Amino acid sequence: MAMELLVTFLLFTTVAFPLSWLASTSQAASVSTDQLALLSFKKFVSDDPNGVLKSWGRAASNVSYCQWHGVKCGSRGRRRGRVTALELPGLNISGIISPALANLTFLRSLDLSQNHLHGSLPHEFSLLQNLNHFDLSFNTLDGEIPPSLSRCSNLRNISLGFNNLQGGIPEELGNLVDLQSLSLLYNNLTGSIPADSFQKLQKLEYLSLASNKLSGVIPDSFGNLSSLTYLLLNNNSFTGTIPPSLSALSSLTKLDLMGNYLTGNIPPSLGNLSNLLWLDIGFNNLTGTIPRSLGNLYSLNLLAVSENKLTGPIPPQLGNLRNLTYLSLEFNNLTGHIPDSLFNLSSLQQFSLQSNNLQGSLPKEMGNSFPQLKYLHLSINEFHGSIPSSLCNSTNLRDLLLEYNQFSGTIPPCLGQLYGLFRLGLGVNQLEARNPTDWNFLTSLANCSILSYLGLAANNLEGMMPSSIANLSTTLQVLYIDYNIIEGTIPEEIGNLVSLTQIAMGGNLLHGTLPVSVGRLNMLQDIEFEQNKLEGAIPASFGNLTQLTQLRLAENLLTGNIPPSLANCPLNWLDLQRNKLTGPVPIEILRMPTLSNFLDMQDNMLSGALPSEVGNLINLEQLDISNNRISGEIPKSLGECLLLAYLNLSKNLFEGSIPPSLSNLRGLQMIDLSYNNLSGNIPEFLGNISGVYLNLSFNDLEGAVPKHGIFQNLSAFSITGNSRLCGGISELRLPPCPNKVSQKHHSQKLKLIIAPIAAILYCIILLSLLALRFSRCRSTRQSQFSVALMDKYPRISYSELARGTEGFSHTNLVGVGSFGSVYKGVIHYDGKATSVAIKVINLQQHGASQSFIAECQALGHVRHRNLVKILTVCSGLDSAGNDFKALIYEFIPNGNLDGWLHNPSRRDGIKTTLDINQRLGIAIDVASALDYLHNHKPTPIVHCDLKPSNVLLDYDLVAHVADFGLAKFLRDDANSSQNSTSMGALKGTIGYIAPEYGIGNEVSIQGDIFSYGILLLELFTAKRPTDDAFTEGYSLHQYVAMALGHKTTEIIDQSLFLTEHSGAFKSDITNKEETYIACITSVLTIGIQCSKAETTERMQIAHVLRELHRIRENVNQQY
Repeated sequence: MAMELLVTFLLFTTVAFPLSWLASTSQAASVSTDQLALLSFKKFVSDDPNGVLKSWGRAASNVSYCQWHGVKCGSRGRRRGRVTALELPGLNISGIISPALANLTFLRSLDLSQNHLHGSLPHEFSLLQNLNHFDLSFNTLDGEIPPSLSRCSNLRNISLGFNNLQGGIPEELGNLVDLQSLSLLYNNLTGSIPADSFQKLQKLEYLSLASNKLSGVIPDSFGNLSSLTYLLLNNNSFTGTIPPSLSALSSLTKLDLMGNYLTGNIPPSLGNLSNLLWLDIGFNNLTGTIPRSLGNLYSLNLLAVSENKLTGPIPPQLGNLRNLTYLSLEFNNLTGHIPDSLFNLSSLQQFSLQSNNLQGSLPKEMGNSFPQLKYLHLSINEFHGSIPSSLCNSTNLRDLLLEYNQFSGTIPPCLGQLYGLFRLGLGVNQLEARNPTDWNFLTSLANCSILSYLGLAANNLEGMMPSSIANLSTTLQVLYIDYNIIEGTIPEEIGNLVSLTQIAMGGNLLHGTLPVSVGRLNMLQDIEFEQNKLEGAIPASFGNLTQLTQLRLAENLLTGNIPPSLANCPLNWLDLQRNKLTGPVPIEILRMPTLSNFLDMQDNMLSGALPSEVGNLINLEQLDISNNRISGEIPKSLGECLLLAYLNLSKNLFEGSIPPSLSNLRGLQMIDLSYNNLSGNIPEFLGNISGVYLNLSFNDLEGAVPKHGIFQNLSAFSITGNSRLCGGISELRLPPCPNKVSQKHHSQKLKLIIAPIAAILYCIILLSLLALRFSRCRSTRQSQFSVALMDKYPRISYSELARGTEGFSHTNLVGVGSFGSVYKGVIHYDGKATSVAIKVINLQQHGASQSFIAECQALGHVRHRNLVKILTVCSGLDSAGNDFKALIYEFIPNGNLDGWLHNPSRRDGIKTTLDINQRLGIAIDVASALDYLHNHKPTPIVHCDLKPSNVLLDYDLVAHVADFGLAKFLRDDANSSQNSTSMGALKGTIGYIAPEYGIGNEVSIQGDIFSYGILLLELFTAKRPTDDAFTEGYSLHQYVAMALGHKTTEIIDQSLFLTEHSGAFKSDITNKEETYIACITSVLTIGIQCSKAETTERMQIAHVLRELHRIRENVNQQY
């Protein structure tokens, strides 16, 4: 027996020893494989700014790779010592992902999110059979999603959002039957959703495909995903209807379909989603009524159906949604009254009904119903009655916007109890102030310490201007009190409102002098004091307003000289007409490079000669100095003002001949030189300026009237009162010009000369006829195209536009551009009064018709929250029978980014300019618009003129990109390296236009990227690219690039870091400021990358957008 035991022992030890040796050898080999895979990952990393991988594989270190940063290993069984997790999120690592990571066969979690990894996803990842969690979001990965990823059968979570992935969604992903979360948002994915495959994902709880280029319909089969709690399909190009089958998703808590092209009705069955907390179906093309069944969604916190075409009344059943905090029904065609039941929604924080056709009055106890209300937006409706005083009980109110309604009565004096009020908009109503006590509301508003916007324009406020207006918050930026019946003087204390950027008091009965203290408001951009009875001199202190771009003092009783100090202001609009100003036209004013839109000094008593410096106004589009006492000759230098569209020198004392240099002004629409003492002949070149109206009447002109060009159309010119003129067309009924006696020898010489000239003329005429025929054919095709394009929009008549703008009056003129003038007006659109911006096209300007078609075509193909929206067009005849074309846009009320940007900080340190979050938001908004134009349309659209003045801001400081007059569609067959189109005589804006455009005029999306990069640098440095400091090849790009890093704080807009008591940087920079500096450094780095001279080195806009989102997220996480 003992012998048997011995033999058994020997056999066991003989076999067991090699087996254990083999097992340990195998485990050691696996351990070595894991270490090599990690080292391969490190090798593929090109930048590790935080040094987190420095300790990986250090030769002198005995630390196991299981203790390396971001690495976790198993502790039991087969996983012992094997890598089970690699988690390195948010470390700013750059490089590509090593395929060797696929050798980490026990890996369960891979998180490399929020880095700068690029390249494609390794197909070898299909070997990671144990992988549960896969997060590579917030990187710059490109290429397609590998279908082989579906072999990772244990995957529960896939997060690939905020990358640059292309192609379609692989249908093989439907094989991941245990998948619970799939996030692919903010990529460039195209095609439709693989419906048959996705219906197998029965365990899927979270699905986000938002902000891609996906198209097609939303699959009905989504209704079978019974575990789904989040369904986010917003900001794509889905069409068709909202599937009623979605109502079967009983666990759904968030449904976001916003920003698509969905049509049809809102399915009433959505009211069955009893667990729904969030429903956003705004920015679509939905029609019909709001279903009453939505009132069954008792758990709902947010309901947004804005920017659709919904009609009918608001269902009273929405009053059942007692948990609702956000209700947005704005920009529809809703009618009727606000149901009483909605005033039971005591949890509401935002209540937006603006731009509908709603009627009725507001309940007296309304304010008691909404104790938590922050935003009440009811503008552009037909509400009437008084403003309830009970609103003063909604003490959390920040926005109270009731503009463009029919409210009457007095303004509640208790509004000053709303201490957190930020915007108060009561303009364009019928509100009254008949006696001093009715103005008590203004006194009470001094308690609103953060009030930024006060709109009281176009009401029936009368009586004396209360001195308490000067006691309003020092944070007030916009004050509109124009077009009322206000008397008295403007108090000198108005200079206390040191944050004002816009002040409008025009159209009242104000008298007295202009306050000198206004010159202390050094943030002012817009002064509108026109149409009053103001007298005295224009204060020289106005020249201290170094941000002032518009000064409107027309139709007052102002006297004295025009202060030369106004030349210190960056004015683009100066309106001094119809006053009693005297003295010469200041040379300094005529040297202002910024004066581009409007210079009107008509109907004054100015004297002396018009200085030759007028030729410096090379960007000016309208010049009117008529009805003064200006003498001497018309300066030849006027011919250098190449952008002039409107020139009026009439009713002065000009003498001499009409200068030939005016032949350079090819864009003129109107020339009025009447009622002067001009002599000599009518120059032939005047007949060659097409589309111009010419008035030369009541001068002392002589000789023959030309018979070509405009002189063939009697309605295009006037020469009345020039008694020595002769000839011309027969309709003029002028005497014939006397014939000169021809000598015989002259005749013989003439024959020798005329013969070859006639031959040349014959050739020229023949070629001209051929060119004319080609031009007409092209014009016909263009006209046909234009008509087809117009049919896309509802039409509006010229007469309605004329009524809505008071006959296109100067008071409604808000800007003049290369191809037309923009007016503010009110029209009936979709059955309601709507405030709009009307761009009247100057059809005589070369390229204007093409600009009109380009803008129609571009805006007709787009729909995005960050693009200005075109509402309708007008194409017909004006009151004089001339061709007339206009584009009608939504009115964006808060000015443009250029106006907001260039504001100095207050000396006492209170922040009054855009803060970091607001600037980041604007940067993201503009990038989103470009991303949509470049990457989310079948044919990319290039804006071609991106700059701060073409970025409009609404009341919420949401940015809207405008002015598509130079926009171009890229050819469908263009590839990524040749994605451009030739454009002759490209027009852009100096400082923002891409350098390659000056060489070959190649229009490409990279040109927009360059413009965006410059805009981004300007946004955070407050330096224009045309700043005087940038000369001799030194640019804004170089200025930032040279300072970035070691001198970043010196180039950042100092107003972003003003302390509470000082206008300088703190000596001890706080952690918060360090975060902000790091944030701005990252943004400026993006701006540098985008504005590089080489197009191939510029970032893609989708990448830019992801980076900006990441930057904002980092800031928000810390503060």
